[in-house]
Amino acid sequence: MPLAAQDRQAPKTLEDLIPDSALDNPEDWASQGSDETVQAPDAETPEPETPIETPPGLDLPWPEDIAIEDIEQLEPEEDIEFADLDLGRAELNFEEAETERLADNLVLGFPQAEPPFTDRGDFVERYEALSTIEELGSDEASVAQLAARANEDEELLNNLLRVYGYYDGQVTRSIGTLEAGDETADASPTVRFDIVPGNRYRVGAVNLGNLAAAPDFEALRAAFEIYPGDFLQSDTIVQEQFDLDRMLGETGYPFAAIDEPQLLIDHAREEGDLTLAVEPNGKYVFGEVTSSDPEFLSGRHLGTIARFEPGETYKRSLSMDLRRAVTATGLVSSVEITPREVTPPQGDEPGVVDMEVELKRAKLRTIAGAIGYGTEEGYRIQASWEHRNLFPPEGSLRLRGVVGTREQMAGITFRKNNFTGRDRVLTLDTYARTLNTDAYDANTVAFTGTFEKLSTLLFQKPLSWAVGVELLATDERNRVIAGIPRPRQTYFVGSVFGRATIDTTDSLLDPTQGFRLGGFVAPEISHTVDDEFTYFRLQADGSYYQPVSDSIVLATRGRFATIQGGELYGVPPSRRLYAGGGGSVRGYGYEKIGPQNDLGEPTGGASLVEASIEARIGTGLFDGAVSVVPFLDAGSVSISSTPDFQYVKYGAGVGLRYATGFGPLRIDVATPLNPDPDDAPVAVYVSLGQAF
Repeated sequence: MPLAAQDRQAPKTLEDLIPDSALDNPEDWASQGSDETVQAPDAETPEPETPIETPPGLDLPWPEDIAIEDIEQLEPEEDIEFADLDLGRAELNFEEAETERLADNLVLGFPQAEPPFTDRGDFVERYEALSTIEELGSDEASVAQLAARANEDEELLNNLLRVYGYYDGQVTRSIGTLEAGDETADASPTVRFDIVPGNRYRVGAVNLGNLAAAPDFEALRAAFEIYPGDFLQSDTIVQEQFDLDRMLGETGYPFAAIDEPQLLIDHAREEGDLTLAVEPNGKYVFGEVTSSDPEFLSGRHLGTIARFEPGETYKRSLSMDLRRAVTATGLVSSVEITPREVTPPQGDEPGVVDMEVELKRAKLRTIAGAIGYGTEEGYRIQASWEHRNLFPPEGSLRLRGVVGTREQMAGITFRKNNFTGRDRVLTLDTYARTLNTDAYDANTVAFTGTFEKLSTLLFQKPLSWAVGVELLATDERNRVIAGIPRPRQTYFVGSVFGRATIDTTDSLLDPTQGFRLGGFVAPEISHTVDDEFTYFRLQADGSYYQPVSDSIVLATRGRFATIQGGELYGVPPSRRLYAGGGGSVRGYGYEKIGPQNDLGEPTGGASLVEASIEARIGTGLFDGAVSVVPFLDAGSVSISSTPDFQYVKYGAGVGLRYATGFGPLRIDVATPLNPDPDDAPVAVYVSLGQAF
């Protein structure tokens, strides 16, 4: 292969320029300096006042005589004002920065003086709840552990700044054992974050997609309360999106769709343009309710449960309410409700949607039983069998029985839920019972029919009521009154009754605020072999609940009952008034307060007054589930229909409450303060729910 010709004028390479002596001993070679000394030009440095000669190459005439006039001195203006220079930057002062110590090993600094950090309190509270350093105890915190968690917290702080609309914020982190101004270092290291939020960004353009096509645009737009110029905050965007979605669901738009919000940040304008794509997809009214299992729960019956009528504007909350109501029947294991378009919207006329109820049957038969023992009641065994939809829709049949030391009973109950309307119940009950207490011994056969509107755990109502009729035949041993013995006597009793309750409390089983007022009235006819008596049974109840602190609720109650008209001996002993027990005056036996015969047996009275007060004190134990309840009860039963307070009993004690998903489990231990000789020194009561 022929060699290419070389250029003799080509520059030498770097290797050619380095002599061999430099390679042999680089230090000696470097100390020798250059072989050639560069000679400075033979010229003297001119004096500053030396005239400038004509520069070479410049052929323009050089001015020789130039007269410079004296500069006129300006007088200062007295009314001059200097404008403040606003560079648009935050005003910082690190030396006098405010600080907040959140833990022994965690400090936040705020050096920004202007503009002020308006959401600082909420910002710090949220950070404190999420901080990983906050979870790390100071005793176990090493520098390495703090450094690792400080990285996470720094990212958290930057994210929180953006949540509040500070998109140019800065977070400076430092870890050490010496704080500014301290002379000695602490033993444990401390993390400090200096937070400079900068300027808070505002909302720029707001684009709500096709929302303007909705007939209710003005109301819908008013529900989304974000406008250009508002401060940016992610929480507000999420909340307003929820409010808009709720308004769409409550004003007739079952098929409305909202995409995730998009935020475009412009740092030059310090604004964010918000886009929320909304498609109303037409306005509708309710049609019919249809059922996937009409033989089990028909659409017609479900329509009586619903709180809407065909033709009313669609509301999502009413659809959800119907779902809860179907679930509350206890007859289904699952239920889904879907709006189905029947007629599309035409111009200004809304469309129609039927509500399709898809349900699955639950197990309908229940066998239940309980075994108990009490020092006063002895043994008690209770059992029942129930079919909750034997007579569709919602017609149940229940057989029950009790065998015990003092009570034997057999009964049958028919119950029709949601009868002619929501939460209206028809109950027909008949039973035969033998009951032997300290007050009476009764063998009774009874029939009761009740039509009522219930307040339930799922649907607590401000007003509930009931009307009914009661028929019974009872053979009872009438206790001795004033030393005159009376034999067993048979009573035939007919009664109509009504009761109503006004309830403003926040819970049926565990109220913490509000009040309840209840009333009961029952005109009765009592027929014996020899006589017939007509009288009224009246009762009024009231309770009040008031929180006095975050952990203490004060609860009070009162009861007044009277039997008006007729003679007391004409009233069956089982229907007279008694006091004592876990729902009355605690510390005394069941029905053991009141007038007594010569043998010390309660005979019952014609009037009753009760009062109770208790403090429900949270302990914080078991995540706040346990509370302590000291209480004081009082009660009086009189022979006359007007209270004479001849027999007043007091009971006091303390109880424990354990909150469960169904209500508090109650255990009360009480003692009678003015007992009779045969009263026990201590009584214990266990039940579900508060005493009142």
